[in-house]
Amino acid sequence: HSKGEGLHSRGGEYIRTQHISREQRDRLSICNKLCYAVGGAPYQITGCALGFFLQIYLLDVAQLDPFYASIILFVGRAWDAVTDPIIGFMVSRSPWTRFGRMLPWILFSTPLAVVSYFLIWYVPVIENGKVIWYLVFYCLFQTLQTCFHVPYSALTMFISEDQKERDSATAYRMTVEVLGTVIGTAVQGQIVGMANPPCIPVAPGNNSTDPVVSLSPRSQKTAYMIASGAICSIYVLCAVVLFFGVKEKKVECPASERLAPVCVCGGASLTERVCVSVSLSLSLQLLEGNFALFCCYTLGFRNDFQNILLVIMLAAMLTIPFWQWFLTKFGKKNAVYIGTSSVIPFMILVVCVKSNLIITYMVSFAAGVGVAAAFLLPWSMLPDVVDDFQVQNPDSRGHEAIFYSFYVFFTKFASGISLGISTLSLDFAGYMTRGCTQPENVDITLKVLVSAAPIGLILIGLVLFRSYPIDEERRQCNRKLLQEQRENEVDSETDSTELTNMV
Repeated sequence: HSKGEGLHSRGGEYIRTQHISREQRDRLSICNKLCYAVGGAPYQITGCALGFFLQIYLLDVAQLDPFYASIILFVGRAWDAVTDPIIGFMVSRSPWTRFGRMLPWILFSTPLAVVSYFLIWYVPVIENGKVIWYLVFYCLFQTLQTCFHVPYSALTMFISEDQKERDSATAYRMTVEVLGTVIGTAVQGQIVGMANPPCIPVAPGNNSTDPVVSLSPRSQKTAYMIASGAICSIYVLCAVVLFFGVKEKKVECPASERLAPVCVCGGASLTERVCVSVSLSLSLQLLEGNFALFCCYTLGFRNDFQNILLVIMLAAMLTIPFWQWFLTKFGKKNAVYIGTSSVIPFMILVVCVKSNLIITYMVSFAAGVGVAAAFLLPWSMLPDVVDDFQVQNPDSRGHEAIFYSFYVFFTKFASGISLGISTLSLDFAGYMTRGCTQPENVDITLKVLVSAAPIGLILIGLVLFRSYPIDEERRQCNRKLLQEQRENEVDSETDSTELTNMV
């Protein structure tokens, strides 16, 4: 009897030790969080450069017809969206290595991704092959970046099992990602801004005394290539820091548990999260893709648009910690309502106030506060969806990459739609490539694309968000249930160990 009590006592002590050990393993140091967060910068740096500058680059530097530019932008983004669930499925089925399951994808995709990105910003000599050139390398880069970003996004679930630690790491990540947008805007904008493309006077007899016209197109092409080379260097550096600074935690699960149908995971993600995110993402993509043209032609700040973009991103970066505190204090649903709607007044103000550089800077800074919420909140809520699915399906695991890939699929598809529609709209409105001024219809179209349309989509997203079922009470309940599941697994391991020792 005393021997049995001794075994029971030692077993209880072993369980407590295991629980404490697990909690310690789940804690992430600041260094771990920073190294993890740095990995999010390449996606945002390149995405910001492409989002803000690719449209104006194709129209004014590569001098493509707006119709062909819209085809490139839409097909590239649609292709990017299609590859996300495919890559997500492949990642989820890939074997564990001594580096993990996600990190090898990041390592091997990086060199090819930076080469294809650099070639996007190169103007080929063959005039008739421009459309094919940009379409091929744009699609190739999007595919390779998906091989980086989907595993990186899913890595959130493998750095810690603790919700608070994952939320904290996500806040670090979003801060660095917004910093990435600042870097992308600064590097691309400032280098390209020093060599603005020459404009073509619309009015006959205009001798174009504007000093911008004296710059040759060659200087503009060179500026874009220098900027892309700098961004490629940053991309490689961030990938190296992520690979060597983050340890991926191996999650053991039987093969039978990993083979749940993809449509089940995709359906759960779709019903819980995607509809809202598509509306909000589409609104931001419309604003991002057309804001440079809006600043150049509607506001008349051709030489200052890169600085205006930089102000927006700086404001977003500085207010990420505020929104992290806000969602912790008042809940994620309240943060979404307040944070997303806060940008609406400034979208209205920027098109209503007459062209004034100081007011534009002020409005841009205030709008950046809302942009910060749009960056942080969707990604901080996605792990909750994964946890909720795991609670409802405790025997199904290993689907993190599929969840993240489906979410990215729909947001990227929305981005492709927004870019294609906006470029075609400008074509129908009579956009003039490299024109010093644009027809009135183009000004009206740009105002709709950066104000009215995004506001409408934000309102639709917020209405749909009312049905989002995961509130703070449910999130905390899921957290307790998952903790109990992990403790039961530890207990099972302990019982097995004790039985082995007794035998």
